[in-house]
Amino acid sequence: MKKKKLLTLLTTAALTTSIVGCSGAASITTSSDTTSSANESSEDAAEDLTQTSADKETADESESTATSSLEATSAEDRAYIEETLNLANNEEVTWTYDADADAWIMSIVTAVAYAEIEDEEGVSVCIPGAYIKGIDTDGDGEADITADSYTEAVHGQLVIDYEAEVTSSNGQVYTASTAPVILNTGAAGYSSSTNTTAATSYASEGYINVSCGNRGKNDTVTDEDGNESYTGDAPSCLADQKAAARFVRYNILLGNLPGSTEYWVSTGGSGGGAHATMFAATSNSSDFYDYQIEVGSVGVYVNEDGTYDTTVTIDGVTYDLSDGAWGAVAYSPITSLYEADMAMAFEYYMDTDYDFNTSFQEQMAKYLSEEYMTYINDQNLTVSEADVELDINGDGDMDDTIDLYIEYDLEKYADTNGYGGTYLDLYLAEFESNLQWYLDNLDYADGWTWFDEDSNALSDEEVAAMTSEDKATAFIEGRYAKSSSLEDGMGGPGGGMGMMNGEKPDGMTGGPGGDMGQAPDGDMTGAPEDMTEAADTDNTEASDIENSDTENSDVETADAESEDDRSFANSDVAANSAGDTMDVGTPDEGTTQSAGSTTDSSNYSTYAEMLEAYQNDVAEVYAGDEYGNVSVELYNPLNYIGDEDGDDPVWIRMVCGAAEGDISMFNSLNLQLAFLSSGVDATIEWQWDGGHVPSEVLGESLALTVDTMYGEYVEGAVQITKSEAQTQTQNGDATEATGTDISSWVDYDDTSAVSFSLADAVSYRTKGASKSTPGFDVIDYGQEDYVFGDSDSDARHWSVWVLKVLEEHQDELEELFNSGE
Repeated sequence: MKKKKLLTLLTTAALTTSIVGCSGAASITTSSDTTSSANESSEDAAEDLTQTSADKETADESESTATSSLEATSAEDRAYIEETLNLANNEEVTWTYDADADAWIMSIVTAVAYAEIEDEEGVSVCIPGAYIKGIDTDGDGEADITADSYTEAVHGQLVIDYEAEVTSSNGQVYTASTAPVILNTGAAGYSSSTNTTAATSYASEGYINVSCGNRGKNDTVTDEDGNESYTGDAPSCLADQKAAARFVRYNILLGNLPGSTEYWVSTGGSGGGAHATMFAATSNSSDFYDYQIEVGSVGVYVNEDGTYDTTVTIDGVTYDLSDGAWGAVAYSPITSLYEADMAMAFEYYMDTDYDFNTSFQEQMAKYLSEEYMTYINDQNLTVSEADVELDINGDGDMDDTIDLYIEYDLEKYADTNGYGGTYLDLYLAEFESNLQWYLDNLDYADGWTWFDEDSNALSDEEVAAMTSEDKATAFIEGRYAKSSSLEDGMGGPGGGMGMMNGEKPDGMTGGPGGDMGQAPDGDMTGAPEDMTEAADTDNTEASDIENSDTENSDVETADAESEDDRSFANSDVAANSAGDTMDVGTPDEGTTQSAGSTTDSSNYSTYAEMLEAYQNDVAEVYAGDEYGNVSVELYNPLNYIGDEDGDDPVWIRMVCGAAEGDISMFNSLNLQLAFLSSGVDATIEWQWDGGHVPSEVLGESLALTVDTMYGEYVEGAVQITKSEAQTQTQNGDATEATGTDISSWVDYDDTSAVSFSLADAVSYRTKGASKSTPGFDVIDYGQEDYVFGDSDSDARHWSVWVLKVLEEHQDELEELFNSGE
């Protein structure tokens, strides 16, 4: 793993100071049975703690030196895996035909030969009917059951029509051998996802849709003696998704399934968005091979010399089998967790009016902000204005390459607690650009109700006569109510919420995050300081089921289609992301998630007790797993973007809700910078009034993205452009405006070039706070970790940055801890 880009072995630097014991707490090393004395030098301890990582870096200097700790795969084992995972040999697989969607759906089958938890290591596929002549039930190669004669689920082999073509809704043309494959990544909250049947969402677009389960942080197994043990540590979620990809690609090569082995697109929301991003960033990285080999994934084996073989041979032809992505559409990706605590603390701390719950949290935010500034400045980041299509330095062109940095000057940047610099200029430019995009695309709004300055609904004739500028002005002044239908939100993951506890969340008109109903909430009649709890309605009522501080942490989600017909797309994002349940925080309450928590920790009575627990946890994590890997490093996509050991995707699109409080916008910004620096076509969208896992709005969709990228990067494909907006000729039926008035702090003299300040932007962000940052029980992303806590202890701590702050500022923080101030 060559950490060449945004993150460059900063673990070592952070640990240099973070491992020193305080107040008699033992210093830590990599060995679980060895401790250092409290006065051991931090340099020596850091060297011990990072030895495994250092050795790994040396080994990775040459791609050919990547080796496995597992035994060589025997010819018999390899043959067994490939025979078992060949669908032609599966006696239980059945096919169901959906006449309404004109699609064939494969029953769930196990995607690996040695599954640990079969209910979470399966895969299902949905195929457009045009590609299928029928089902061969007797093995003669002819279609015995066709769409016309189908009556019930049938066992047999697909008879594929490789000559048939499907034209997507955007005009792209696909065949059974060129059809993109959409892999829906679950793992909401980094938890397990139960196997689910693939939905028909993309059948009309000509795509192959894949749904897979995955193990996760809430999993346990019971041995033959009845002893239960935890088994869901990272990277099990990602390894299972990679195994599913290998399974489907293998069967495409065998002729058992249609679809392209090249044009794979990973997509998911929240924790699923994190995994969609990581799936793409870690494409074909050998760091994940052992985990796949352990469960019998096809197309990844160990040679006699310990090196890896990722090929399969079919009819005498050898094929390299990929476990990665060509592209990705990630909705609110909760990654990279490695930097997430610092980033969110920094975003909150820059708002001079943000009211932290306790003095302890505020001081933590102050110190984590300092660490984040150092972290970013150590990266020596640059960005081409042309790549991001932003005039960052305000010189009127986009011809420059900008050095990105954060600087501290309390007098110069008093309105952001002393922080400024070109990195934050880029952050602000992204926010302004996002609002501008929204205003420029309001002609795509359908079914909205528009109001005049006296709060009277406009007539149909008046709506039809509205210019683009009229709509932009009305939007800024909050004179609108969004459509109550799902129409604006359909067209991609996040396009519909589905149901929660049998009811659709109030105020949500799209997917999780939806259109946010009254987005972002409150009346916002003044400057950002006057936003009346302008928090994301969706965060607290809907998508924050990953983060809510509830007594019942197993929030059940239902599907908008049926119990066994889930996909990530459109109306059922939440259900597919979570499998059957979405586990939040801890199974039995445990860590505090709420942004309103005024207790720094309910699990530790003293600072020393808490600090020792944190030190021990970090030591355990950085000691590595059974393969010598550190889970935190494996799950940091910044480590893999540009890594010579693997492959980068061709493109990625990250869609975040600008008002969401689940992760800092700096995370997606950093991912974009890393991807761009490696030559990846990377875009981020901070949907102006979107919450966590926002809907696709204003003419955008996942299908439009995939078709556009296919046209751009595949020779001979159709060049796709967004369809023209249809003028709204009939006003909606809302009786009052529910829009947010942002006119007092947005300069909109020219609605084609709106602007606002950095202080306004961070104030807008903090009003969407849904996590206690940096409250101690979570230190924000403990719940997104890989081990649950319980009612007596936190989720496993692992942030070297948080530990560094806790140790270096112990004297001050200890006085504030649990003081109630």
